[in-house]
Amino acid sequence: MEVILSDELHYDIDPQGIAHVTLNRVDKHNAFGNHLIHELIIALDYLAEHPNVRCLVLKGNGEHFSSGADLRWMKQMAEQNHDANIKDANQLAKLMKVLDHFPHPTLAYVHGWAFGGALGLICCCDIVLADRSAKFCLSEVKLGLVPATIAPYVCRAMGARQARRYMLTAEPIDTEKALDLQLIHQITSPETVEQDMQAILSRILRNSPAALTQAKELIQHCDNHPIDRDLIRYTSHMIANIRVSLEGQEGLSAFLEKRTPSWYQEES
Repeated sequence: MEVILSDELHYDIDPQGIAHVTLNRVDKHNAFGNHLIHELIIALDYLAEHPNVRCLVLKGNGEHFSSGADLRWMKQMAEQNHDANIKDANQLAKLMKVLDHFPHPTLAYVHGWAFGGALGLICCCDIVLADRSAKFCLSEVKLGLVPATIAPYVCRAMGARQARRYMLTAEPIDTEKALDLQLIHQITSPETVEQDMQAILSRILRNSPAALTQAKELIQHCDNHPIDRDLIRYTSHMIANIRVSLEGQEGLSAFLEKRTPSWYQEES
């Protein structure tokens, strides 16, 4: 197992190819400042290119998943000039984009708080499980701020109509409401979370790695384009290309020959 540790972030790759990324600013409730943002971008870029990675799990150590932005860092940035704030905001925006476009399936587990920018992180993940006692909040307007860099991903997840309420009221959101708003996919508990996550990861590891990457690209493309001639051409070319690919041929052959394909992993 490959393990990389820093003061604020831990990540490792287990023998199944599951990358675990864990926020580790426990004394700050995993609030992110510029250093943690920088480390997350480095970790995600590294794991995206790693040949052994097949999926990624994002979690937080300590009592909370993340309380959002570090307020001391935000206060320091408020004292900087406009250009410095643009540069700083671009880093957070880059983090969201890198996670959103991560080439392999991503799964987040939320416990405790997921406030402010933390909602951006989970909305950039493909699958989100949350502890029944978790609390969510788009709290920025309470501080005289707006959830600007995370807004595209939050609005995509919950829709603009719901965003109008929860970005403007900054009211807390419990897990039942988070599930209803499509911020999360499944409610779990500390007693069952490992079993629940393993059930999802086991399903992912039975699927073609190349097809999973292509499926993520397909979803992104369809979400950002109208159903017109160009989109139809794009989807036709995608299925034609993947049919003749090595994994496409292996998957079809394995099905017809009633055997498991080469990438299939049995449950550990």
